[in-house]
Amino acid sequence: MSLRHIVAFGTFILFTTLAGPAFAHTGQGVAGGFLSGFTHPILGWDHVVAMVAVGLWGAFLGAPAIWVLPVTFPVVMAFGGALGVMGVPFPAVETGIALSAIVLGLLIVFMSRPPLWLAGLIVAVFAMFHGYAHGAELPTAANPFAYAIGFVIATGMLHLCGIALGLLARWPLGKIAIRAGGGVITAVGAAFLFGIA
Repeated sequence: MSLRHIVAFGTFILFTTLAGPAFAHTGQGVAGGFLSGFTHPILGWDHVVAMVAVGLWGAFLGAPAIWVLPVTFPVVMAFGGALGVMGVPFPAVETGIALSAIVLGLLIVFMSRPPLWLAGLIVAVFAMFHGYAHGAELPTAANPFAYAIGFVIATGMLHLCGIALGLLARWPLGKIAIRAGGGVITAVGAAFLFGIA
């Protein structure tokens, strides 16, 4: 698959997923199983920007971060989801989700290149918040397993969108576009943090 195909596919998925934004934690549509799990992260701007940011930052950082970060996120997210299902107290979940977009967006804007272990740790911390939010909702789903599978698949697709966009870093104008994308991600996170969105 050529770079042009990857970018075209990623752009198609990105625009398709952004077509109907909604708040991620309204609780609407949670009880449907796979389809609800699949659409939940796609219809929540706070999740879309954070998950795309993980893929985008990983692609910018290059190998092995291009696959380590997008794998770390859902694995740790599942752990956070388990804490939510068990009802373990976890403070400031919505704030953590908003901060994930702000921090990841700023890391992209400034083209930050921390060591892989630190990048993985940053992604893992934010994945806990995202996972916990959905784990706390999971017990109400008609089919929690199907919901979780749908959610993980959608998360992976959003990471792939970010990776496809991150491949633009090979060109000077692509780097400018990526930094601008990081700015948009940061702005969306700030809008959620301050209750604007």
